Amino acid sequence: MSALLGIVFPVTFTGHGQLPAKLHSSRRRLVVKSSNSSSERQTLFNRIAPVYDNLNDLLSLGQHRIWKSMAVSWSGARTGDKVLDLCCGSGDLAFLLSEKVGPTGKVMGLDFSSEQLAVAASRQKLRGRSCYKCIEWIEGDATDLPFDDCEFDAITMGYGLRNVVDRHRAMREMYRVLKPGSRVSILDFNKSNQSVTTFMQDWMIDNVVVPVATLYDLAKEYEYLKYSISEYLTGEELETLALEAGFSSARHYEIGGGFMGNLVALR
Repeated sequence: MSALLGIVFPVTFTGHGQLPAKLHSSRRRLVVKSSNSSSERQTLFNRIAPVYDNLNDLLSLGQHRIWKSMAVSWSGARTGDKVLDLCCGSGDLAFLLSEKVGPTGKVMGLDFSSEQLAVAASRQKLRGRSCYKCIEWIEGDATDLPFDDCEFDAITMGYGLRNVVDRHRAMREMYRVLKPGSRVSILDFNKSNQSVTTFMQDWMIDNVVVPVATLYDLAKEYEYLKYSISEYLTGEELETLALEAGFSSARHYEIGGGFMGNLVALR
């Protein structure tokens, strides 16, 4: 379930590359609301699949590749690991993970969009390095993972949690299939508490993203982006979500000038 990217933002970040000694430990219960069904979102991502990669590069000026590389680094994936990329979409994070784990490792890329997975598989066939052969694509549900407990050494999720209908259940599933002492790294838009940041996000979506998407006859699909961000969780709320799911620590990093965010949680 790869999500919608597509905003031109500066590449800066706050936070550090490793989990700090003092971590947020708030246990207040979150209530996550959503009015879009999973089937509606699945239809949306199937429709945008053919032009998804081109639009990401165009609208972010390629910066999304930097943010994805950061997310993979924060996952802690190493040579020989078995790792999972949830909501893998067209495969960007899965390909980066395969470079980390190498030909002796294993990457599972899971998404609920068959069209996105078809694009990912076709991209894999065009890549010659042996590490890319270790990727397996699976059509599935992030809230009901078809894997055993404690199966993976690292998990990534790029622009997917925002689009999951039941985020509590998805986070619990990530906790279940992750090995103790391992990390999940979740990249997405940052729902900022700063009014200036929120204004700029909305302005860019209305005046850059949607007009460009209109050229591809995808205006309606990309108008969904602003709604999905407004219904998403703040960094603090994401940390709470991870702690409620059982993770021992969680830290949310603001990147891309505060317009993007990356949650890192330790099992």
